[in-house]
Amino acid sequence: MSKISKDQVKHVADLARLAISEEEAEKYSEQLSAIIDFSEQLNELDTTNVEPTTHVLDMKNVMRADEPKDWISKEDALKNAPDQKDGQFRVPSILD
Repeated sequence: MSKISKDQVKHVADLARLAISEEEAEKYSEQLSAIIDFSEQLNELDTTNVEPTTHVLDMKNVMRADEPKDWISKEDALKNAPDQKDGQFRVPSILD
């Protein structure tokens, strides 16, 4: 049984900039220990003849081929722009 201590929970909470109480640290310690114990049950399975896989289903690439296509010209793209300068869109500044 792997036991996650309250100090480990507090350390991770501190790294994540989370404030937790003593009661919460105790609760999370028990919950995380239970999760680890449950996941350790997977080590009991015999996987000697099981091939590694990245996905349960047989997947294939369903995306279209990336082919270059003609697009509109810069002038056409900028003709409806409310404000432009030197061939670029002008927008209000968001930085001071």
